[in-house]
Amino acid sequence: MTLLAVVVLGLAEGIAVGAGFVAFLTVLDIIPRLVHLTGINDRVRGLERAIIAGGTLAALVDGLDGGLGLPPWIMVILGLAMGIFVGLFAGALTEVLNVLPVLGRRLSLQDSLRVLLLAFILGKTAGSLLYWLYPGVWEP
Repeated sequence: MTLLAVVVLGLAEGIAVGAGFVAFLTVLDIIPRLVHLTGINDRVRGLERAIIAGGTLAALVDGLDGGLGLPPWIMVILGLAMGIFVGLFAGALTEVLNVLPVLGRRLSLQDSLRVLLLAFILGKTAGSLLYWLYPGVWEP
C-alpha cells in the first residue's frame, strides 16, 4: 500500500509541475518570443523538442539518486555557477516579461507593486535561510 501511495503521489506531483510548466510557457508566450528573437521559424519543432527533452532530463536527474563522482571543490563551483545562472535568469525573465506589472493588474494590486516585490524578496530570503540553517527539517 505504501508503494502505491508513493507512486500515485509522484505521478500527481509530476502532473502538477508539468501543468505549471506548460501554463508558464503558454501564458507568457515563451516559445513564440524565442522564435521571434532568434529567427528560427523553420525550426520550431526542434525548439519544442529541446525544451521537452530538457525538462524530462532535469526531472530524471533530480529524481534519481545518482552522483557525478566529482571532487567536492568542483561541485561547489558548479553549484555556485548554477545558482548564479538561475538567479540571473529569473531576474532577467521578470524584467523582460514584465511579470510584476501583469501580476499587479491581474490581482488588482497596481498601487502596491512595491509591497508585492518586497514580499517576494522577503519570502525568497526567508525560505533560503530556513533551508540552509535547518537542513535536517527537510529530510525524510
